[in-house]
Amino acid sequence: MKTGLLLDPLFTKHDTGAGHPERVGRYTAITRGLEEKGLVDRTEKLGLRLATEDEITLCHSAEYHALVKREIAEGTHLLSTGDTMVCRDSFEVALHATGGLLNAVDAVIEGANDNAFCAVRPPGHHATADRGMGFCVFNSVAVAARYAQRKHGIERVAIIDWDVHHGNGTQDIFYEDGSVFYFSTHQSPLYPGTGHPGETGDGKGRGRTLNAPFAAGAGMAEIGGAFRERFLPAMEIFRPELVLVSAGFDSRIDDPLGDFRLTDADFAELTRLLLGLAEKHAGGRLVSVLEGGYNVEGLALAVATHVATLIEG
Repeated sequence: MKTGLLLDPLFTKHDTGAGHPERVGRYTAITRGLEEKGLVDRTEKLGLRLATEDEITLCHSAEYHALVKREIAEGTHLLSTGDTMVCRDSFEVALHATGGLLNAVDAVIEGANDNAFCAVRPPGHHATADRGMGFCVFNSVAVAARYAQRKHGIERVAIIDWDVHHGNGTQDIFYEDGSVFYFSTHQSPLYPGTGHPGETGDGKGRGRTLNAPFAAGAGMAEIGGAFRERFLPAMEIFRPELVLVSAGFDSRIDDPLGDFRLTDADFAELTRLLLGLAEKHAGGRLVSVLEGGYNVEGLALAVATHVATLIEG
């Protein structure tokens, strides 16, 4: 498979400060892990670009975009909207995170790559239309879905979120939209306290949100079961034309912010399931973007497994 990889030291410029879980060391560990396993040389480099305001406001309000730009320029270290640490470079880095993901979407839809993984930070799935929270500034995966629809004419997008935390922002953005299917496996109770089974969408989006919360200690038996028994059958009806993955590796065993038990082999199996889904319904088009994962050694191993599986198909 021709797998695109977005990996760039620019993402170290988002400095959250000493002791913060979403730290620069996440990027450096991923880079080292991919290089040591020879995976960088087996992928095709994806380029960076800034997402435009027009692209960001596909999912975020213009007022929120302006707030982030203003507060970071003023030197704040914490966005006023929630628990998201930032520095002077964070606005630019967050725009590159989203813009780089949009480049990956272009590459996969236009056929330059079969699939892609984007090792970007800050993460995005907690950011709502008008609020940054949970370490997230802009919801890159949500913007990518809207961008694919607007630029490439994609009608139906599936977003799969296996982060240990529920992607409340992504769910909120598409909750009344029947063209984007959001599926999440996550630990409950855990931050941000959303993602209950009864949250299934509203209006045109009714039935297009599928939440599978599990108690601490859940592993592949529970999570893989939700994929096979609930999500994949739903995809036989929805038939996505593009598969996007919010790849949070804090659902891996021994993560300090979660208590799931997924192993690297489990991530390989989940990746294969989604590659199969993409091949069946979406012409193989799959783009994955980094979300959480805070045990840096475990994160590096899990990402390397995920990327190797994307390459091998």
